[in-house]
Amino acid sequence: MTTEGEDTTTPAAPAGPVRRTAKRAMVGRLSWGLADQAASSMTNFAVGIYVARSLGLAAFGVFSLAWVTYGVVLSVSRGLATDPLVVRFSGVSAASWRGAVARSSGTALGVGVAVGAVCLAVGLAVGGRVGPAFACLGVMLPGLLLQDAWRYSFFAAGTGRKAFVNDLVWGVALVPAMVVAARVDSVAAFVLAWGASATVAAGYGCLQSGIRPRMTGAREWLREQRDLGYRYLVENVGVSGAAQLRAYGLGAIVGVSAVGVVRGAELLLGPFLAVLMGLSLVTVAEAARVLRQAPHRLAKFCLLLGAGQAAAALLWGAALLLVPDRVGEFVLGGVWGSASELIVPVTLGVAGAGLGTGAAAGLRALAAARRSLRSQLLASACYVIGGLGGAAVAGTVGSAWGVAAATVSGAAVWWLQLRSALRESHQTFLPQVRTS
Repeated sequence: MTTEGEDTTTPAAPAGPVRRTAKRAMVGRLSWGLADQAASSMTNFAVGIYVARSLGLAAFGVFSLAWVTYGVVLSVSRGLATDPLVVRFSGVSAASWRGAVARSSGTALGVGVAVGAVCLAVGLAVGGRVGPAFACLGVMLPGLLLQDAWRYSFFAAGTGRKAFVNDLVWGVALVPAMVVAARVDSVAAFVLAWGASATVAAGYGCLQSGIRPRMTGAREWLREQRDLGYRYLVENVGVSGAAQLRAYGLGAIVGVSAVGVVRGAELLLGPFLAVLMGLSLVTVAEAARVLRQAPHRLAKFCLLLGAGQAAAALLWGAALLLVPDRVGEFVLGGVWGSASELIVPVTLGVAGAGLGTGAAAGLRALAAARRSLRSQLLASACYVIGGLGGAAVAGTVGSAWGVAAATVSGAAVWWLQLRSALRESHQTFLPQVRTS
């Protein structure tokens, strides 16, 4: 007996082979995500280590302030440009993808030009040791943001290999740029070298995709994606803005060198953070695919993702505790002594972040922008309060422990919001199940 509208002419494909093929495809996309982020993070890791060893703790603190500022601007670009692209244009037709990427990458480039002009003006006005670094960052922001936009565009299309190659180009271009910067021996020179090599990769991304970013399409893109883009903007800025407030506050309370110490401890987690960030490139797209193909599997997918990342962070942190001091001093130079004291709290903070990203991927896939925004604002507020409150009580170490406690608490908020969103989604689809 068949129901109305059922197709009885073509037998369905066996569930087992189809499921295995889908899993292999997912593993392949995740693998390229890990490979790409490994290339990107190793590049960033090499820059951080090179600057720390070349310029010393105080100058490394200045470089870290510029780095954190770049993170805030990158979050703005992703919220407005690439996050909506990944949610709505993953696995779509080539024509739809190309049109969306032209407008999305143009939006990212426009953000770089606009905010870069502000950073340039502020840097020239401030002067001193910090001003030149920010002025150079302003000049380099368009290329930095466009390179990041190509990575997300390629993963939305399921072609992570191109993102990996693009980051390799950045890494190759970085080598001679760093050599030149070392001869100049200033923070501004290293910022220019880092950004110029990214601009080379951004130009190569245009050749890879065959797409020219359309800055004139930015207004159209923002209008089309306003229901997601502006919420993701606030959400992303909540993450990076909280980190920036913590960095500036830590510098004011303890000193600029303390910012360098925290950055040094984060560099020790660099290889694991490569895994965490690599997965984040593809997890939202994969969660969206899971939601379309098997909605009942989304919760399990998010749980495995978050728990796996948290466990991996704890294992990496445990391994760092066994590193001999002479090895640590070889890697970080004079930064090692202070940074090594923060391994345990920084590891716990990263583990909490990994646990929370599993739930965040689910909320993004469900397009539950209000719930994800609420979660991020609460988590960011806890981060700032914990980081600065801990700094006021116990200096740099206290700030690290305050951030660890705040991050774990934030993960709990993310999972509570995902549970509510899944319940709402189930109630939405339930009437269709009952009448089928």
